[in-house]
Amino acid sequence: MARLFGTDGVRGVVNEFLTPELAYHLGRAAATHFSKVKEHPTFLIGRDTRISGSMLESSLASGICSVGGNVVMAGIVPTPAVAYLVRQQSFDAGVVISASHNPFPDNGIKFFDGNGFKLPDAVEDEIEQYVHQSADNELPRPTGDGIGTIEYNSNLAHHYAHFVRHTIDTSLEGLTIVYDGANGAASSVGPEILSGLGAKVININIAPDGVNINHHCGSTHLEGLRVAVLQHKADFGIANDGDADRCLLIDNEGETLDGDQIMLLCAMKLKNEGKLKDNMVVGTVMSNIGFHKAAKELGMHTYSTAVGDRYVLEYMREHGYSVGGEQSGHVIFLDHNTTGDGMLTAVQVAALVKESGKPLSELAKIMTKYPQVLVNVRVVTKTGWEDNDLIKAAIVTAEGELGDSGRVLVRASGTEPLIRVMAEGPDQTELQSLCQEIADVIAHEQGLAE
Repeated sequence: MARLFGTDGVRGVVNEFLTPELAYHLGRAAATHFSKVKEHPTFLIGRDTRISGSMLESSLASGICSVGGNVVMAGIVPTPAVAYLVRQQSFDAGVVISASHNPFPDNGIKFFDGNGFKLPDAVEDEIEQYVHQSADNELPRPTGDGIGTIEYNSNLAHHYAHFVRHTIDTSLEGLTIVYDGANGAASSVGPEILSGLGAKVININIAPDGVNINHHCGSTHLEGLRVAVLQHKADFGIANDGDADRCLLIDNEGETLDGDQIMLLCAMKLKNEGKLKDNMVVGTVMSNIGFHKAAKELGMHTYSTAVGDRYVLEYMREHGYSVGGEQSGHVIFLDHNTTGDGMLTAVQVAALVKESGKPLSELAKIMTKYPQVLVNVRVVTKTGWEDNDLIKAAIVTAEGELGDSGRVLVRASGTEPLIRVMAEGPDQTELQSLCQEIADVIAHEQGLAE
């Protein structure tokens, strides 16, 4: 049986894989695990704007209460808000119901411990075992006052907004910012944060209806934000994803800044302030070659982890580093929060723009991005491709074509039935051809999914 937890919790199509019954058993399982530390643990639950969120929230909370856990419902809040609030208000655990940047039929459930960190694999494996025991009706069922309670607190989002605003000392007055909330979890709190700092904010995609989350908007679809930035002659634009743990930017000239560029800018600011430990920035194997070259020229060091913000965070925690993240826009400021935080990231860059007096397009020139091509291959199975001789031969051939001027990276997605083929180098056309050749072999060997 495949592992229930992926790289970012339990995720899938609602009522197909992620059912209310599974959410209920996950609640019972998680509460059983955390009750080993405290007899009646209290969980904070937040969710994004998907139509399925309230259904899953109710089932999850029922499961928690059925084994004696308590629940506080925060309603619609960003993932990083839950990570912050869990530790700031001393909850025993946190849960986010969200599928991040995925389309609205998907949803997910991910857990945080009492310190606001995602759970390690070993704890997820234990919870998974409890899920099976719950399904077999083997977990406790207290009665009377042993049953847990559910409370609602709609003010917690404002506590998070206050926290983000106070991570900088700079007023954003005089800046015009376009904000794209992806019709997601930060649709209300994002504008609250930016306007509260004094910026003139032009908001787009902040009218969630349950099905329009991430739909042609947000960090995975930047076209509308680009148009709005140029139309309003804004200083820059901010795009979050559905749960607002990602941030990508559009500069004043309409160019995209990805996570690599954002990390470099913020790390440079911290370095100049003497706050960047070992002058280190932590990226992933997907970080652009230009990221590493620019960091070196700026007197900084880089380290690449496996793809996934949890692996970036793990390395940062181990060594006490301040800034790390992914090209996709997950940027972690460990001095402030314990997970990728899209609004926190946006505010840090906004402060840099205001303090420098320079347009974002000029600041972004510290890094030259090398062409990078990514092809996603939808497959029936993600297992076994690493040992397939034909796939290995196709990769070796492409690597030989690029030589020392580029690289090839093939990996399975942690959250979707995809194998991702990435190539990087000086010639975009060559990269596209090489990626497609590898992708065709993978599709043939692993079987195209319907």
